[in-house]
Order: sequence, then structure tokens, then C-alpha cells
Amino acid sequence: MDTKFSADVIVVGAGPSGIAAALSVAKKGKRVILVDRSQYPGSKNMYGGAVYTTALKEVFEDDFEKIKYERIINSHTWSFLNETSSFDLTYKDSSSKYAYAIKRFNLESQMIEIAKENGVYYIPNTLVTNLIQENNCVVGIQTEYEKYYAPITILADGVNSLLARELKLRNDYKPKDMILSIKEAIKLDKKTIEERFNLKDDLTNGVNKQYFGSSFGALKEYKNLFMMTFLYTFKDTVMLGVGVNLADLSKNKLNINMILDEVKQHPDIAPLIKNGQTIEYSAHLIPEGGYKKIPKLTSNGVIIAGDAAGFVNGVHFEGTNFALISGKLAGESALIALENDDYSANTLSIYTKKLENSFILKDLYSYRNILENLYSRSHSLSVYYPEKIKQLFEIITSANCVSKSQQIRKYFFSFFKDRKINELFKDITTALKCALDIFFGK
Repeated sequence: MDTKFSADVIVVGAGPSGIAAALSVAKKGKRVILVDRSQYPGSKNMYGGAVYTTALKEVFEDDFEKIKYERIINSHTWSFLNETSSFDLTYKDSSSKYAYAIKRFNLESQMIEIAKENGVYYIPNTLVTNLIQENNCVVGIQTEYEKYYAPITILADGVNSLLARELKLRNDYKPKDMILSIKEAIKLDKKTIEERFNLKDDLTNGVNKQYFGSSFGALKEYKNLFMMTFLYTFKDTVMLGVGVNLADLSKNKLNINMILDEVKQHPDIAPLIKNGQTIEYSAHLIPEGGYKKIPKLTSNGVIIAGDAAGFVNGVHFEGTNFALISGKLAGESALIALENDDYSANTLSIYTKKLENSFILKDLYSYRNILENLYSRSHSLSVYYPEKIKQLFEIITSANCVSKSQQIRKYFFSFFKDRKINELFKDITTALKCALDIFFGK
């Protein structure tokens, strides 16, 4: 090719994945252009609230200390909800520093500044309309204003990735492969948050709560609705949101705003956000297809990373760490191609090998059937077992002058009375399948 390149690598999308890719290339002295359609960093992105420090350290290395957080998330609670009660499982470690609570705007603003300090040329507020191809190889991008050329383009342009679809590297997602998540940032003063969540006043601890169950309020009408609710504490705000599969929303003709309104009224959640003021509202599509929906990750002159590649573990709410590390690996693969002056899909496939050796494809493979299995038992998880947990603890915590052993025998017999044997069998086999997939994963 006799194309004149204006950079060594072009990265489309300035989220965690794109910035990590751009940074890893620029640190080796290569010319990198980072293009994003947002007016400012983080304005079009959303996540729950936790950023995992191991991934940040791997990407930013000596610059890691420049990343400022609001709280360290070291208390994790999983709750099963029903109409009036909850069952909580909490893990705390005051010494843990594995997760930071950082607002997306602040995170990406800091990341962009570090990238620029290392030589990345950042172009915001610019829409990439299409890719430039010559001889069946991507050689640059066309924006609304001009063209940019480079032998390698890394696509980190998010869950919808029109550019990956332009190259026919991936198909459109189906509704069942997507989560619609919405979140509110609820303003409370720092002291109130620390009192309500039993936190220290030095920001060295924070809380993440994940809620399961939908058998409360107006949601009781929808017996098979499977949803996940999340809550994170920041310095002077609480992030509260829900995620629901698009297919479930469509099937039940549900508005996700109504779902969040019902969640906010639950007696386990309402006191935590009482008198708070909603200062921010955001919504985002999250890929949930997992391992089975991973697209072709490379083509001639192209690598795909982050949400554009579907790298999300929905079970553990992990997406940002997948984005950061996949971006870093994409950048490392681009450097190998530049060194060899070979930008073919065959050479760039080193990226796939790097992913296979990382936790990303290992985890996605191990969890490849988990969500599908959980959705198949959505009534069990959202309605039946939360109610049975409530019944058990009513027996344990009450003193009603009836023999405890008699009540407990009756309770366990009720599993066979209230639940068909074949349904119990499906619940058990589903749980075993999930456990075996994880245990015998890569």
C-alpha cells in the first residue's frame, strides 16, 4: 500500500478500553489518535460504580497513584428481597483496596489526562462515520470533518459498535442478549451516608449492595421477572440502579423507570436514600451474550475491544476491568504488528491468543451458560426462594408457643407440597450445572 498514514494507531472510543489501548501504544513512543463522539470524557458512558484497582494498576503502572477515588469499596452485600423483608449475606474486609468508587466522568477525565501526558492525541466531539478501506484492509477513519489514516484501527466504540457491524465482524444483538440498565445518583451529605451505612469518615471504606428478587410492590404481578439491583456509596452520593433484560422488558411491556421507582420504595432500600435528591440519571445498554456472542475480534488492520467485543461478566457486575485489560492487550497486539510491519488479520490474531491466556476469555467461557440457566429459573430466584427464606427466618426468629421442630418439619415438607417435584429437580440440576461450569472452567 502506498497510503500515507497520519498515525501509527487510531483508537475509536474514549472509554476505559479505548484509553487503555491508546495509552499502551503511546507509552512505546508510537503516534496514537484517540477519537470519541462525546463532548467530554465519560458523558455517554455508565457503570455501577466500582473500578477494580488490579486492572487500573496493570494499565497505568507508575501513573496509577494519579487516579483519585471517592471511597474504597470493601463491604459487599447480597440481598434477597420480598415484600417486607430481606435476607442479607455480607462480606467485609477493612483492609481491602481492590475496588474504588469513582464517578465515570471523573475516572475517564483522569485517564484522558494521563494518556495525553504520554503522547496520545485526543479528539473529542467527533463522530466516526465509517472506516476507510483499501485492498480489503482498514487504513483509517472518516469523520464528519476529515479523514485520519493509520495501519491499525482499534474499535472500542461501545456496545452497539456500528463500525464492527460495518465490517460484518459481528451481527446485531438480539433483545435477550442485552441488558438495559438505569441508574440515579442520589445526593446526600457525607455525614448522612456514613451514618446510614456505618462508614468511617476518612473515605477508606464504602459499600456495594446487590439485590435479587422482584416480588414486591407493583412488580409482584410479573412472576418471572429477573432483575438485578445495585447500590454503591460515594463521598456524598449514593448510586442506585437496576438492570433488566430487554426481552423481559418487551415481553412484560414494562417501563424500566417504573421498576426503579418500585425499588426505591422497598422498605430495605427506602431508608438508605431518604431525603436524597436525584442529581443525575443515566441509562445504558450492556452486552449480556457472553462467550457465545463474542464477535470476530480481528480483521485486516482492525482489532475490537471492550463492550464492542461483548466483554462483560454480568453475574459479577464486571465490565470496566474487562474493558481496561482488553484495551491494554489490543494495544500490545498493535505494537507487535507495527514491529513486524504486518497488519493482516493473521498477525493481529495474537490479540485473541493474549485474551485466551488472560482472565477475560477464561471467565467468559466458564460463565458461558450461567445467565441462560439463571433466566430459565427466574421465578425460583425472584419469587419462590426469597419467599421460602422469609418463611424459614420467621420460624427461627419468632416465639409463638409452637414447637420449633414441628414448624421446621412442616417447613421442609412444604418444599414438596408447594413445589412440584420436577420444578425442584430443575432448580437443583441448574444449580449443579452452574457450579460445574465454574469449577471446571478454563
